Order: sequence, then structure tokens, then C-alpha cells
Amino acid sequence: MKRLLLLVITFHISLFSFAQETVNLAGSWQLAIGDTAKYTDDVVLPGSMLTNGKGNPVTVNTPWTGSLYDSSYYYNPFMEQYRRQENIKFPFFLTPEKHYVGKAWYRKSVYVPDSWKKKHVTLYLERPHIETTVYVNSQKVGSNNSLSAPHQFDVTPYIKIGERNTIEICVYNGIDGVGVGQDSHSVTDQTQGNWNGIVGKMELRAQPARLHIDHVTIRPKPYARNVQLDVKLSGQSPNLQFYQMEVLIQQENKDSANVYVSNYDVYSNVMQVTVPIPEKVDLWDEFHPNLYRMAISVGDDYYETTFGMREVSVEGRQIILNRRPIFLRGTVENCCFPETGYPPTDEESWLRIFRKCKEYGLNHMRFHSYCPPEAAFVAADKLGYYLQPEGPSWPNHGVKLLSGQIIDQYLLLESKRMIDAYGHHPSFIMMAAGNEPAGNWVEYCNNWVKEMKRYDPTRIYCGASVGGGWAWDDGSEYHVKGGARGLDWVNHAPSSDDDYYSQILRPRNYKDTADNNSPIIAHEQGQWCAFPDFKEIPQYTGAYKAKNFEIFRDLLAENGMELQAEKFLMASGKLQTLCYKYEIERNLRTSDYAGFQLLALNDYSGQGTALEGVLGVHWNEKGYTNAKEWHQFCSPIVPLARFPKFVYTTADSLVVPVEVYNAMYGDIRGVRVNYYINSDSGKVYHGGLLYSGEIPLAKHTPVGLVRFPLDSVRTPQKLTLTVTVGGNLYKNSWKFWVYP
Repeated sequence: MKRLLLLVITFHISLFSFAQETVNLAGSWQLAIGDTAKYTDDVVLPGSMLTNGKGNPVTVNTPWTGSLYDSSYYYNPFMEQYRRQENIKFPFFLTPEKHYVGKAWYRKSVYVPDSWKKKHVTLYLERPHIETTVYVNSQKVGSNNSLSAPHQFDVTPYIKIGERNTIEICVYNGIDGVGVGQDSHSVTDQTQGNWNGIVGKMELRAQPARLHIDHVTIRPKPYARNVQLDVKLSGQSPNLQFYQMEVLIQQENKDSANVYVSNYDVYSNVMQVTVPIPEKVDLWDEFHPNLYRMAISVGDDYYETTFGMREVSVEGRQIILNRRPIFLRGTVENCCFPETGYPPTDEESWLRIFRKCKEYGLNHMRFHSYCPPEAAFVAADKLGYYLQPEGPSWPNHGVKLLSGQIIDQYLLLESKRMIDAYGHHPSFIMMAAGNEPAGNWVEYCNNWVKEMKRYDPTRIYCGASVGGGWAWDDGSEYHVKGGARGLDWVNHAPSSDDDYYSQILRPRNYKDTADNNSPIIAHEQGQWCAFPDFKEIPQYTGAYKAKNFEIFRDLLAENGMELQAEKFLMASGKLQTLCYKYEIERNLRTSDYAGFQLLALNDYSGQGTALEGVLGVHWNEKGYTNAKEWHQFCSPIVPLARFPKFVYTTADSLVVPVEVYNAMYGDIRGVRVNYYINSDSGKVYHGGLLYSGEIPLAKHTPVGLVRFPLDSVRTPQKLTLTVTVGGNLYKNSWKFWVYP
């Protein structure tokens, strides 16, 4: 039972009086390669064999993990020069110097202090790739094959206190033991690469042996003003009732902190308690990334973390966060990190990525068939960024669901591991099982959604992120689906007055007689490609090199066009940006469309080199657009103009309905919407106040009609309509042409 509730206020306080006892294992490790451990080399961990320059030389016979979508490389006469060992280059993805799939053994001797006597000792490996088998002092401890969560081993019985201990870790990076599919971004050479090693934190951790905290599940209830906790305890103490558990909650990033302290009798190995928050609850979202710090102490052990007070659900075709609709403007993160070949485990790297995304008006990221490390969730929590991690599987191209393969059990187990490891992060609002599955996937994914919702009801679930041709999975709470995307300009002259609404009501392969009434997010929207930016080649200084770009540059030179490379980049980039603008606007002006996920804001360097980003793979600008320009049509507030066409004569009148997309925190009051029409020379032909008043939180609210007779235009002109909301804070513009 709860024993005491205290409220301690008004002074800056540190909750945590304990310092975690750890032994850092980073540094030099002995290396052996092969089925047996014969140590002949050294590497630095955290890291991979590739970042240490170890493995087999890359050749035309390298057994890549992944589908090769264009086999012409192997017989095209022009490509023969790149098949030579001294000049090996591949056109379909980035080229590493080394490659290795198999067993690698890592060994290190480490001293465990006398003070750890009567301690529970855990070996913590943040992100190995893929399967680990651990030995301590030549005794086998156990194995783990998670692609998403840390590998943790209880090494207490094997550790010699006050002595040096030999830790040996066998890492196997073949995918046969996990069965996720060779093109899954968690393993494929198309993206991060199928690397062998261990990255992130590597350490021994000590806890009290008598009673220690195994795991904590946090379920915020913001409108009940409490937090529900499941605290799992382990240890040697036979009399749990002699212990008390203390829970402290502190608002973060405030000079004056409120600290809530609750005491509970410990009567079970799993304590389920509800901790009240008596003061006003500060909610977490993209505009208010409010965080709380929590500390739990039992006996001499403690646990600490951060969490946010938020509630996510669906209502009809809307995603609801904290009882108001949110509209997602997202990008896919494809796990492309060419400097290392694996996703970063440091917070600063992810802060840079999410800040760049927010500069470009985005508020959401889907992780394609993989789950990022802890640092990504921490960074997204701090910045207010919505995440959709996925089970680490693209179960296709040889792998099928409900076909008697190991993926069926592995994917569900791995999904629960992700919840256990990262479920307390408020940015983790949604989850999918994986990407574009094969087999009896609808039945599998419908059951997966039910089980995951039972396991953790604090987020929403989608069976899989799929293209338009996939079946409709009626068990998903929301859908990430293709079909309602792209521009229809191949069938009619360009315009900006159409939308996707009919495809939201009746998505492709939807069979019900009633209209769809669940949220849909556009799957991998865009995919408009630009010419390679050869100035980017020197940026590849790490594990992977852009030798595909070198091939493309040689092809230009072979055809006498190498001096036009920059012009090709600028021309294709400007067209790419224009296509993105009109496709994003089409999504924004579609009623009940829950949002979009671009493929992607930055380049995807696999699957034949997909240069569909306006940013390079390193998240740098290419020179033909920037965040300020992009923000006009992709931000929380976007003016929208419904042009029926873009080419007029002077006998026409311009009649354009104007709307405003408002995805801010709520209704906007006292706002003025203005417009003007000008020529490239700066002459203003027309303009004025279009609307003054309130704009509700909604996809597209009509605010007026621009009318302008064009007979005053005497010569052929390219004119621009610009609409502003709230001064020049938010504005958008459209070019149109007038001829006599």
C-alpha cells in the first residue's frame, strides 16, 4: 500500500543521490575471425570490423546482404573497368573497403573491484550486430539476437571479484538466425550495411544483490494526473515486506522544481503503483516538449529516466494527441550513415538530424524497417518530434509472414523488446511491424496490432507500412499506405485545385461497403529524383565511399558532358523542388488526410542510388533549395491556392480560391491574410487584405477568393501570387503565365 505522499517545492534540487557503479569496456579488444577463436589482431570498440579496417576485400563476388535490382553491372561492357579488383566500384549503392559476414570474436581482460562483492553484475551491450554469445572466464553465459534493443547478460555467477576477468563475445552477423529479410534496413548492404561489431555503451553494471530493479514500465495518464508504474524487482531477499519503494517525479528544465515523493510497501516482485501528480500537468507535444524526471529507489538500488505526459489515440480519420488532432509532415529515415555504416548512438548526431527536419517544416520521422538507438528517442523527446520506429523487418523477397518461417516469432518478440527498451519516451507515439510484407501478412499484422495494443496501450499501431498495391489491413489503428500520392499532371495540364479525398474514402484494395474511417498517412511520398551532386564526393571520409557517383561522373565524361554536371544538378533540383511543393500542397489540401512521409528529405543511397532528397545523405543542402524556401509549403501554417491552371491569356480573369492549412497547437485568432501579384521586375499588379479573423486547427480553411482581370497585362509575363498569414511570418507563392 501507499504509505506517504510529500510535496517538496521551490528550490533547485537533484533527485539522484546515487552514482551508478560501472566498468567501461570501451577501448582495445583482441579480434579473431572465423568459427573458432584464434586471436591474431586488435580492434577498437565501440565500432565495427569495417570502421577498424577489418574483413575481406570487396570484389565482384562479395556476398552482399540484399537484392541487387540491376544486374547489368556484371555484364555491361562499360562497367568492366569497375569490375577490376584494383578499381572496384558499384553503381547501385555505396562501396565499402571491406566486407564480412560470419563470426567474429572479441576478447578483453578487465578488473572488477573489491567493492562489487555481493553485487548483481550485468554486462550491457547497447547495440551489437547481430547475434552475441558471451563467455566470462571461459564459461558460457548466454546468447541474444536483438537487432533493436540492448543485449544484457547476468554475469554475476561468472565474475571474480577483486581480480581480472576475461570477457569474450562472439558476434555473428548472418541473418539466418533472425530471418528478417535481406532488404530490411536493419541488416541490408543497401543502407547501413551488414556490419559486425558492437556500438554504443559497453559496460559492466553493478546493483545490490539482495534487491534490485529489473525493469520499469511507465504509463502516463495526463488527464487523470497520474503515472502508472510496473516495477519488476529481483534479488536474494526473502522478505519483500521489509522494504519500501520511493518514487520521485520532478519537472525538468525549470529553475524551481516541484518534486513529488511517494512511498510504497514492497510486497511483490512486480509492484504496480499509481503515482499522483497533484500540480498542473505540463503536456508533451511538438510545440511543448515538456519532460519530467523520475527516480525510483528500493533498498540500495535506484532507477532514473525521463518521460512525458501525453496521450495518443485515433478518432475517425484523425490522429489525436492530447485530445486535439495532429497532422504529420514526415520523412523516412532509411538508416543511411556512410561514415560508420551504422546509426549513431550519441544524442548530438540525432539532435542535428531532427533540427534539420524541423527547419524544413517536418514534425515526424518513420524508421524504415529498423529501430534507432536510445539517443534518437532522447533527442526527439527534447525537441518535440514524433517517431514511428518499426520492427526490423522487410519480410519480402524470400521471407513471408505466416509461412512457417522464424520471422513470425522473432518479429513479435523483437517488437516487445522495443517497447521494453524505449516505451517510456513520449516521442515514440506510433509503431509498425515492418515494411511491405509478403505472405499471409494481413492476418499476421492484424493479430500483431491486437497483441501490441494489449502489451502497451500508450501508443497507436499500424500493421505495416505498405505501397498502394498491398491489401487493406483492417486491423490497423492507422495506415501508412501508398496510392493517394503523386501528381496527376500526365493526364491533364498542371493545376493546384485537386486533392486525394476520394482515395482517402476508398483506398486502393479497400473492400468494405462503407467509406474508410481510419487515419491514412501517405507512404513514401515524393520520390522525385535529382541529378547527382558530384561536389558531395569529398564528404565521404569514413567507412563507405561514393564510388557510384564516380561512375556517374565518368559516364558524363564518356559522353562529353562533364562540364554540364552542375547545370544538370540545378535544373533537375529545381524541378524536383517544384514537384515536391505541389505534391505536398495536394496532401495538405486533402480533408482528413492524416499526413505524409517523404522518401525522403535526404538521399537514400541504396536500391540503385535513389537521389530523391533535396538534402544529401549527410543532411547537407545541395544548393538549389533551402529551408526558408521549403518552409513556405511545408510548415505548421501554409497558405494554399487552388489554381485551375497556370497559363492564361489577357482575355481571362484570374480566379483563385485561397485556403490556410493550420497544424499549430490550436485555433489562430486575430490573424490577417494578405496577397499580392507581382512581376519578376517587381511591379505589383494587384493585392490587398483577403481575410481577417480566426483560422481553426484544420487541414484547409477557406479564407477568400483572389480575383484579378488580366487585361491590364500588356506583354507576355510570368507573374507570382504571394499569400501571407500574420505578416510575413508564413507565406507561400505560385508562379503563373499570362499571354496576350
